[in-house]
Amino acid sequence: MSNKRKPPTLQQKKDEVNKKALIWASSVTGVLILFVIIVLVVSKL
Repeated sequence: MSNKRKPPTLQQKKDEVNKKALIWASSVTGVLILFVIIVLVVSKL
């Protein structure tokens, strides 16, 4: 049992990076949408 397999840990790290990338992308798009909505509301006032 001393031989530990390394690929699963690498896969987990890739999954963590993918999750962080998804969170970053979604937060950036959300901020952009909010910014566009605010600009539209301000321009209509």
